Amino acid sequence: MSLSIYNTLKREVVAFSPLQPGHARLYVCGMTVYDLCHLGHARVMVAFDVVQRWLKASGLEVTYVRNITDIDDKIIKRALDNGETIQALTNRMIGEMHRDADALGIERPTHEPRATDYVPQMLSMIEGLQGKGLAYQSSNGDVNYAVRGFANYGALSGKSVDELRAGERVAVVGGKQDPLDFVLWKSAKADEPADAKWDSAFGQGRPGWHIECSAMSCALLGEQFDIHGGGADLQFPHHENEIAQTEGVTGKTMAQVWMHNGFVRVDNEKMSKSLGNFFTIREVLKAFDAETVRFFIIRAHYRSPLNYSDAHLQDAKGALKRLYTALAKVDVSAVPVVGPSAMDWSANDYTRAFKAAMDDDFGTPGAVAVLFDLAGEVNKTGSLELAALLRNLGGVLGLLQTTPSAFLQAGQTGHSGASDQHAAAEALDIDALIAKRAAAKAAKDFAGADAIRADLLAKGVVLKDSAQGTTWERA
Repeated sequence: MSLSIYNTLKREVVAFSPLQPGHARLYVCGMTVYDLCHLGHARVMVAFDVVQRWLKASGLEVTYVRNITDIDDKIIKRALDNGETIQALTNRMIGEMHRDADALGIERPTHEPRATDYVPQMLSMIEGLQGKGLAYQSSNGDVNYAVRGFANYGALSGKSVDELRAGERVAVVGGKQDPLDFVLWKSAKADEPADAKWDSAFGQGRPGWHIECSAMSCALLGEQFDIHGGGADLQFPHHENEIAQTEGVTGKTMAQVWMHNGFVRVDNEKMSKSLGNFFTIREVLKAFDAETVRFFIIRAHYRSPLNYSDAHLQDAKGALKRLYTALAKVDVSAVPVVGPSAMDWSANDYTRAFKAAMDDDFGTPGAVAVLFDLAGEVNKTGSLELAALLRNLGGVLGLLQTTPSAFLQAGQTGHSGASDQHAAAEALDIDALIAKRAAAKAAKDFAGADAIRADLLAKGVVLKDSAQGTTWERA
């Protein structure tokens, strides 16, 4: 197959070839379930939902694991604050997570393991690390990983142990041999609830965060698998520590490819709870329909920053509406839906361009550009065949599966007419050119991108580029 992926570990785009021919195995770090999911979680879920959809569309069997962290300090504190058990809190939050994910069209992973179901596997891995001299029990009862004992530590983040140590500002506490050492097993505290403790050879306690993913990925995908994904914020220390744990025990390369999606930003600052600038998925869905939110995330490349604002979501809503407007021109309901795995990717220029975009590191901006090209042709020709193709290609991305009339009626502003139809068609053509320009820039065809900008400017259309994408207005 021709799929290539940017490998964070190698810092380059590499050709993808699954370890087991015809079968791709994917692990993605999931949510810590103590509160409602926010837009950062939405981006992870949507980004890797698209990844697993495209792997399937490429003819591969996919085993997709996205874990759930259902025990950690934040969960314990929230449960105590709420006066409920840890399990009651996590069960409720998992239900809310599924509600948000289902709304966004996220397909359920093959496996969705909970950390608390894999504590025996974690303890076995910790004992293995101890046996190899990579783990030690400190004076406070915690079991820590001895970072300096693992030769390749820092390869994922691109920093040596000495460089990481030079930036360390925290004194050695809790019996750690080195500030970079991290906890594998946390000794139980007297004031912690009973359901936050497990018995082990190291005494009562609970697992550290990092060991959870090492144990679950090994248990469900094996010691070696194809792709490990997650948000860019997990690259260090979480993913770095996963490599140290898993490879420290097995002596084998853990994941062939490491993928990281970019941050969600608000006013060009990283969205985070500490800054107080985060939005839950539930809050956003009160103002915008779920497909618009999904489209907003998909039309940016998964590795690029995603700048959140109501204006950007309004722009995404308008662009999605124009795609549905093209579908509304013909009745595609009688045409059978072709699933992604049954698509003939060599059928025509549109399918070939769509595949080329997606095979280039899951290039959704280029794939969306193909959708706008198709919509433009449907507007001109009224072709049922092209409209059906537009719907089916949209389906590969989890888009355009709503009945056009239902989507458009839900977004009506209360007026219509020939002038509005003309304006919508004109805007669609402009959006198609903007999408082509984005694809040209992604392909480093800067001369082609500049030519499109100049052509639009000559027609009185001014483009405005931002971290999120490109919008336009009349000169």
